[in-house]
Amino acid sequence: DQGKLKLDDSVAKYIPSFADVKVGVEKKADNGEKTLELVPLKRPITIQDLMTQTSGITYGFYGSSLVRKAYAAARIYDGDFTTAEFAERIAKLPLAEQPGTLWDYGHSTDILGRIIEIVSGKSLLQFEKESLLDPLGMSNTLFYVTDPAKQKLMAKTMPNDSDYRVGFDPEIVRKWESGGGGMLSTMADFSRFTRMILNGGKYNGKQLLSPKSFELMTTDHIGPGSGVDRDYFYFPGDGFGFGLGFGVRTDPGNAKPPPPGSLGELKWDGASGCYFVIDPKQDMFFVLLEQTPSERQKIQPAVKKLIYEAMEN
Repeated sequence: DQGKLKLDDSVAKYIPSFADVKVGVEKKADNGEKTLELVPLKRPITIQDLMTQTSGITYGFYGSSLVRKAYAAARIYDGDFTTAEFAERIAKLPLAEQPGTLWDYGHSTDILGRIIEIVSGKSLLQFEKESLLDPLGMSNTLFYVTDPAKQKLMAKTMPNDSDYRVGFDPEIVRKWESGGGGMLSTMADFSRFTRMILNGGKYNGKQLLSPKSFELMTTDHIGPGSGVDRDYFYFPGDGFGFGLGFGVRTDPGNAKPPPPGSLGELKWDGASGCYFVIDPKQDMFFVLLEQTPSERQKIQPAVKKLIYEAMEN
């Protein structure tokens, strides 16, 4: 909206080291062992690839491919690093596939966070506060909690259910502000964000997102004809495409009966199970806040079913 970057800009325009990344292709050696061959990019990674999780940048804590194993072995979370330093660590690793060919959940949004810092000249949190959090009145949304009174209010997981895989202890301030995970919020704050999206980018009469940007965000970019494949790790799930950061419901899906909700529904969830659904056809949204990585996949569909059943009655 500010005209400082375009969806088809290459990531290397802002972070030059991404011009040299290679794609890791698994080959079988004569002895049957898998080896990783590094091949050049067929086209550059773009801003849109980052936003749609189709950049080839992945995570190293799920799956067993050689590229994912390379991520896990690279110790990319070691030390107290900046957003800029983290981006350079990712640029040294191979991509899991060619850009624009597979939806692959990974550190794409972290790289996007670094690009926001570069084009704005501000830290990620500073930019977010000025452009989104403060205009929405989201005063309790942040990366680290240092106020002892607020630390007492933080929801904690059970001790045997604390492996988020992303983020760090929010009570210990670090340099890294992760574009992809680790922010804390409250129900009051996050409901302001979801209300803004339900209202087409508008909040309290102020248009925070242009209608064109809102349309781009909430349109499926990886459906039929896009060239993007889906595999076992396609987390938007059955019946959903993907916009610029949201799962977008495009069809009822294959389950019988289909899950509740409307076509055009927007959603996403986090590692802890925090989850939101925006249903423009029903003019409603709901936000679920929970801290249980192991139980979230049971709780989310149960809560959604109860909400839609309540509306029917």
